[in-house]
Amino acid sequence: MVEQLIFAVVTICIFAYFFYNIIKKNDTSYVMIIILQAIALALNFFEAIFKIELNWIFMVIKYIIGIFVPVIILVLEKQNIPLTEIIDITKANIYLKLGDNKKAKQALIHLVTKYPENYQGHKRLAEIYENEGGMRKAIDEYVQAIDIHKRDYDSYFKVAELLNGFDKQDEAAEMLTNLLKKKPDYCEASLLLGDILLQKEMYKEATNIYQEALKHNPGNYDLYYNLGIAYTMLNDFESAKICYERAADINHLLYSAKYSLAEIALIYKEVEEAQKYFMQVTEDEELAPDAYFELAKIELIKGNKDTAIQYANTAIDANAKKIVPKIKSEPIFIPILAKIAIPFNLDEDIENEEEQEKIDNNKNKAKEHLEKMFEITRQLSYSDIEMLNRNKHKKEEIERTENTLSEEEKYREF
Repeated sequence: MVEQLIFAVVTICIFAYFFYNIIKKNDTSYVMIIILQAIALALNFFEAIFKIELNWIFMVIKYIIGIFVPVIILVLEKQNIPLTEIIDITKANIYLKLGDNKKAKQALIHLVTKYPENYQGHKRLAEIYENEGGMRKAIDEYVQAIDIHKRDYDSYFKVAELLNGFDKQDEAAEMLTNLLKKKPDYCEASLLLGDILLQKEMYKEATNIYQEALKHNPGNYDLYYNLGIAYTMLNDFESAKICYERAADINHLLYSAKYSLAEIALIYKEVEEAQKYFMQVTEDEELAPDAYFELAKIELIKGNKDTAIQYANTAIDANAKKIVPKIKSEPIFIPILAKIAIPFNLDEDIENEEEQEKIDNNKNKAKEHLEKMFEITRQLSYSDIEMLNRNKHKKEEIERTENTLSEEEKYREF
C-alpha cells in the first residue's frame, strides 16, 4: 500500500509538470507522456482499490511509462534537449530509412521552427539538403548549426567544401584558413585548401599548407603526393621526387605517384629507373595505357623497334581513344607508325573521350595537376637538367661554406 501511495504521488507530480509545460510552451508533444502516465496511474489505482497484486509484466510496464520514461525526458530537458527534438529527430531518422525524405524534412523543419536554436535539427536538415543536391539550402543550414555550436568544425568544413563546389574559391579558402587556425590538424581542410591554391596556381602557398599539415599528419600519403605536385609546378623536381617517394612508400598502390617518379626520372635521363616505375604503373587500369605509351617511347630511344611496337599496340588495346591521338602527335613514332595497329573511324569517339576526360579532370584535381606536370617535364631538355644540377651543386656549396664560416666564428669566440 505504501509503495502504491509513493508511486501515485511521484507520478502525479511529474504529470502536473508536463501538463504545465503543455500550457506554458504550447507544445502538444507532451500529450503522449501524459497519456502514458494516466495509464500507469490507472493501473496503480486498480491495484489499490481492488487490493490485487499485478503480475511482474504489468508492474514493469507501470514503472516504465509512469516514472522511468518521464524521468529520462526530464533529465534530457535539463541538458537542453527538448522532447520535441527527440520525437522529431526520431521521426526523421525513421523516414530516412524508409526513403521518405519529404516527411523527414517536414519533421526537422517543424523542430527548427519551434526551436530555432536547435543544433541537431539544423545539422540533420543540412545533411538531407546536401544529399538531395540542394547545396544553397544546405549551406544555410550548416551556417546556422555553426552559429549555435561554434566548435562544429565538420560543418565549417562542409560549408567551405560546398562553396568551392559553387566556384566561390576565395570564400572557401578564407573559411578553410580560419578553420586551420582553430584546428591545425584537420587534414581534410588542409587538402582542400591546398587543392584550391593549386588551382589558383599559388604553388608556393600550397607547399606551405601541405608542409604545415604534415607536422600534424606525418603518415598521410595524400599530403605528400599533393606536395609533390606543388613542387613539380614550381619546377623543384628534387623536392617533388622526395615527396612522391614518401607517398608511394606509405601507399604502395598509389600508382599516380609512381608515374610521376617515372616522369621525373626521364627528366634526368635515368631511363632504367623510369622504365622500372612505368612497369609498376601498368598494374593500374587507369594509368596503364599511358605507362605502355611511355614504355614504347623509351624502347624507341633505345632502338628496340619491335618491343616499342608491342608496347604501343598494348597501349592502344587498353585505350585506343586516348592513345592513338598521342601516337599520331609524337614524331618519334613515325618510323614504326605503319606497323602499329591503329583502328579506323576513331575521330568521333576521340572527341567524346576528350570531353569525358575533361569532366573527369574537373572532379579529380590531382589527376589534372599530374597531367600539367607531364607537360612541363616533357619540355625539359638536357640543358635544363644541367642547369638544375648546377643550381643544386651551387646551393650545396653555399651551405657548406656557410657551415664552415659558422664553425670558424664559434672557434674565434672560444
